Amino acid sequence: MRRVIIDTDTAGDDTIALLTALHHFKVEGVTITGGNVDFDQEVENALYTIQVANLEEYVPVYKGYERPIIATGEQQHQTVEDVHGRDGMGGSFFEKAKQRPETGHAIDFIIEKVKANPSEISLLGIAPLTNIAMAIKKDPTIAKDIPHIYIMGGTNNSLGNITAAAEYNFYVDPEAARLVLHSGIPITMVGWDMCTKYSIMDDNDHQEIEQLATSGPEFFIRINRVVKKFNKEVHRLNGTTHPDTLLVAIAANESLMTASTNYYVDIETKGELTRGYNMVDINNRSGKEPNVRVCEAVDRELFKEDLLQVLKSIS
Repeated sequence: MRRVIIDTDTAGDDTIALLTALHHFKVEGVTITGGNVDFDQEVENALYTIQVANLEEYVPVYKGYERPIIATGEQQHQTVEDVHGRDGMGGSFFEKAKQRPETGHAIDFIIEKVKANPSEISLLGIAPLTNIAMAIKKDPTIAKDIPHIYIMGGTNNSLGNITAAAEYNFYVDPEAARLVLHSGIPITMVGWDMCTKYSIMDDNDHQEIEQLATSGPEFFIRINRVVKKFNKEVHRLNGTTHPDTLLVAIAANESLMTASTNYYVDIETKGELTRGYNMVDINNRSGKEPNVRVCEAVDRELFKEDLLQVLKSIS
């Protein structure tokens, strides 16, 4: 079974992505990055999701950076409780999981695990890329030992989700995104545009999921209550969006990704209107070597089938 570390800002779809990763991979650990909601709540959400998965093996959870790389003083990034609910779980306010987070730091765990297992452990980045960037910054030699980083982030010349220009994960910490994209590690990027085209689960899909009548589907329905309403009112999308789950499903089975191209991708870190905007240089106007494989189309039915299988497997 392929081995991964999943880096997440656990709320909403991150939880379903985590369940998907636990279904398909040997998850060596979960690292938490500041992002969607209050940091400590993200940690609790990851621990509870692992409990929902009801695994035989132990999966450790490590706290990482709570704020972006260049945050100073009391400066905080923008959280999105309006999207996911105050608890990040659709207002479910689940009980605390029995498992507690590890005492070590996330980036030390990433470095030590990768160095001990060269070319064996890929990274699944479904959050702002702060932890992954800082791990590379602390020990640049890990770059040669990471076979692949799968990133949910950015857009391919499309509308953003936190601003018109930017997708949330890149917007929160564009400096981290830039560092990772230029690390030389093989990267696959699945953008917000792929999510809005291929990952939406509408009312009929939700009804189908609810009829599965096990604890996995019940968890899915509960954590998606707030985002379903938010998407209809703000993004004008008829259903729930699953960008992180789409990324993990593609990492597990690349045949879901029916089209992709290697492009040069870079990030705007200082723009007054475009902070976090990522350039996908489709026509290679920059003349620079491609550094990212960008997902351009997905088999939506195969993705839905995978999601249903993951949820059905949780009793």
